[in-house]
Amino acid sequence: MSTTVIKHLANSRELTAEGRDVRTRLGTTLILIVSLAVLIAPARATDLGAEVKLHDRAGNQVGKARLAQQGDGNVVVQVHVHDLPPGFHGFHVHAVGECVPPFISAGGHFDRDGHSHKSHTGDLPVLLVNTDGTANAKLDTDRFAVADLFDADGSTIIIHANPDNYANIPNRYVAAPDATTLATGDAGDRIACGVVEKVVER
Repeated sequence: MSTTVIKHLANSRELTAEGRDVRTRLGTTLILIVSLAVLIAPARATDLGAEVKLHDRAGNQVGKARLAQQGDGNVVVQVHVHDLPPGFHGFHVHAVGECVPPFISAGGHFDRDGHSHKSHTGDLPVLLVNTDGTANAKLDTDRFAVADLFDADGSTIIIHANPDNYANIPNRYVAAPDATTLATGDAGDRIACGVVEKVVER
C-alpha cells in the first residue's frame, strides 16, 4: 500500500466588522492519501485457483469443484454434483492427476508428510448427496495450498461409493484398523473422478 503525505502551508487575511486586519496562520496541514486500486493493482500478484470436472466411470460429467487460495493461507473448496447415489460419500484429493476408470490410476490420498488416514493432506469432510442425487458443499481447509496440488504428477478429486469412517476404530478393539482402513477410511469404490486443473485469477 502506498501512502502519500502532502504538506500545505497557507496564510489568509480577514477583515473584521470593525475594519481591523486579522492575520491568521493556518499552519501545517498533513493530508494522508491512501492509494488503493489505482496504485496497487499493477503490482498485485495473481491468485492461483483450480477447477475440477468430475466424471463417473461411464464418462458422464456428474459435477464440478473449484478451489480458491485465500489470503489467510486457507483454501476454499466448493463442489456441486448431480446424478450420484444418495447418502454419505468419501471425498478426497488423490495423489495422481489421472482419471482412467475405475480411477485406480489416481493413486492414494494426497499426502505430503507420510500420515495415515484421517490425517492425509488430501482428506476432506464426507459429501452428503441428497435423495435427488445432488450435493452442494463449501468448505475451508488449511491442510494444503492450491499450489501444492500441481506437483510433478498432478492430483485429482475423488468421490467414493461409501462413507468415510476416517479410520475411527480404536486400537483396543480386536478388529482394529487394518491397512486398508488406515489408507482409505473404507470409503469403497471410486465413483467419480476429476483432474485438478490450474486457473489463474487476475
